[in-house]
Amino acid sequence: MQGYIRPDGSVGIRNSVQVIFMVECASHVAKNIAESFQRPDVQFFGFSGCYPSDYGYRLVKNLATHSNVGAVLIVSLGCENFDRDGLAREVKASGRPCHLLVIQENGGTLETTKRGKALVADMLEEIARVPRREIDFSDLIIGTICGGSDGTSGITGNPAVGRAFDYLLTQGARCMFEESGELIGCEDHMMARAASETAREQIDLAMRKAKRYYSIMGLGSFSNGNAVGGLTTQEEKSLGAYTKSGDSPINGVILPTEVPPRPGLYLMDVVPDGEPRFGYPNINDTSEIIELIATGCHVILFTTGRGSVVGSVISPVIKICNNPQTYRNLSDDMDVNAGRIISEGASLDDVAQDILHCIRAVAGQELSCSERLGHSEFVLTYKAFDYEKSGCRIA
Repeated sequence: MQGYIRPDGSVGIRNSVQVIFMVECASHVAKNIAESFQRPDVQFFGFSGCYPSDYGYRLVKNLATHSNVGAVLIVSLGCENFDRDGLAREVKASGRPCHLLVIQENGGTLETTKRGKALVADMLEEIARVPRREIDFSDLIIGTICGGSDGTSGITGNPAVGRAFDYLLTQGARCMFEESGELIGCEDHMMARAASETAREQIDLAMRKAKRYYSIMGLGSFSNGNAVGGLTTQEEKSLGAYTKSGDSPINGVILPTEVPPRPGLYLMDVVPDGEPRFGYPNINDTSEIIELIATGCHVILFTTGRGSVVGSVISPVIKICNNPQTYRNLSDDMDVNAGRIISEGASLDDVAQDILHCIRAVAGQELSCSERLGHSEFVLTYKAFDYEKSGCRIA
């Protein structure tokens, strides 16, 4: 595997140009610029709202300076509340090429699109010269999420990811699992694995918050699709999701956009702090994929039983299919067939090796299925976190 060396010493496994819009009013121009290149290393995403959000700024900034990103074009309408100049300064300070276009100051849609295309073309030539070096698992941050879970999830792909995590951690990787709201009922299991008393306390606090939040909202993460797929209770779904974390000690709890400071296993607390305000939980896998990427993940391991076809911008999504029938129906979208544990008698270790092989291949420039198909979904959910107190979350 070879990675792209960034000025801060971090390494990425992709070298993309990201065209980032600052408000939905600028998304059309950003989309036209990015899609005109018809290549997977030029993508677009952005902040859709006009109301300012500290969380939204942190998330977009972390994505713009992600180690998989080589250069950035910022597209602004001109009157939105997003701090476009602050974002441009932070991206430039990271050592990446960065340009800012304001539609209201650059002649409107056609002229801004024309200028944007020229700037992206120049940046592609510039980042083609980024130096590279050999990397291994110790250079990677790897996240996992499950979506469309069914009765096979907890016995095939999810525990196989857990086995892969256990191996990756022995190699010095940073791994994270999330969906704290979907782990209700597993508190004691996680606290028993805490690497320190601080980590234990923070797992307890995160899970108490999740239970309170979901109770106030009057709903949980259990969907009708889960029931049709054979799951019967929230606890059953939670236990299946929990198996993705493996058996290694849990080093601490992190919030979205807090990059793990050192090798180890981390729980991401995705449930907002404070009183419910933004309608979370909305059971949106895509927004949580983005949160994992904004927290530094080079690769996302996405397990699914019912099936999912989403991908993402910036970091490859590796699809691990838990159900052999679903794999037959959606094989073009799936990277790993964990369902062969059921259909072929494969072991969890066999599938864990399939997952590790796929990570090596994708980190070595092979495209994941979602990348080959052009998936680049992006959802930013409004949330609020007390980051000033978050230092105690990491043991």
